[in-house]
Amino acid sequence: MYNPSEISNIIKNSAKNKNTTIKQLLDKCNINKGFIYDLEHKKSYPSCDKLSRIADYLDVSVDYLLGRTDNPNSHKS
Repeated sequence: MYNPSEISNIIKNSAKNKNTTIKQLLDKCNINKGFIYDLEHKKSYPSCDKLSRIADYLDVSVDYLLGRTDNPNSHKS
């Protein structure tokens, strides 16, 4: 099973690499501002829809956000 804290870390690092803040990311993806907190502290699992929106915004694959690959561009042909 995927670790929500690891997903949170990957999202934060990816946002940093894209020179965007978590606030900007969540605003653009229309996701509640408590999303990252919930991943880290409540160990809640993100929905497929939210992961998809985040992946699209950051231009990475969902598999990368889940830690299933180290290649953020695995979604590109």
